Amino acid sequence: MPEHDASARIGRLEEQLRVQRRSLVGAALLGAVIGLAGFVEQEPSVIRTRGIVIVDDMGRERILIGAPIPPARNRVRTDLKRVEGLWASRYPDPKQYMRWYADYRHTMHGMLVLDENGFDRLAIGDSTPDPNVGKRIGAGPGLDINDAQGFERTGYGLMTVAGKDRVTLGLDSKNGTEGLTLTVRDDGHTGVRIDGGEGQAIFLGTTPTGIGGGKRDPITGLLIRQGERDVHRLSLDTAPPR
Repeated sequence: MPEHDASARIGRLEEQLRVQRRSLVGAALLGAVIGLAGFVEQEPSVIRTRGIVIVDDMGRERILIGAPIPPARNRVRTDLKRVEGLWASRYPDPKQYMRWYADYRHTMHGMLVLDENGFDRLAIGDSTPDPNVGKRIGAGPGLDINDAQGFERTGYGLMTVAGKDRVTLGLDSKNGTEGLTLTVRDDGHTGVRIDGGEGQAIFLGTTPTGIGGGKRDPITGLLIRQGERDVHRLSLDTAPPR
């Protein structure tokens, strides 16, 4: 083979090798980019899980989220020894309180916020836990706020009782009993009730079934009670003629 032909062929082979090397380098870089992209954290559109526990900087459980909420070691409500020492001891018969407490509902579907001492402070969800002073008369979604000792002080929710719904906003006194309630019920009861303690109560609104205790006459108006006795009653049927 003539020398100039051999040189030409070598030149063409060298050019082909350079093209192939450039192609291989490009393919390698593209593969690396695709591979790295698989490790980049993508924002998830849906997270599916049964429960989440969020702890503070001391490792204490502070927020429980779940359906139902997960257990927490530091939660007072599910620690019967702490319940007996902190709550049952307030009652004349602590053992009877603990028997009642055995039927209370502590779980829920939603979010529960605990304080640093393990007391329930805020509950948002479907069928929130019972207050620590008694069972709820019905189930339903709502929001509850407790004081620093775990006693409910206010709540708002929709509750189903005997197949009928009632929407209630309640503000409780320091002993756990209702202080002021605003209620709208499917049975026609709509009104505001103020309980002043020692049997004193004021009702303003309309109710076809009475407000409980003593006389249970229907009323649309104002009713002031002392125990089971009506002290003052101003309603449509007693209002003076115009």
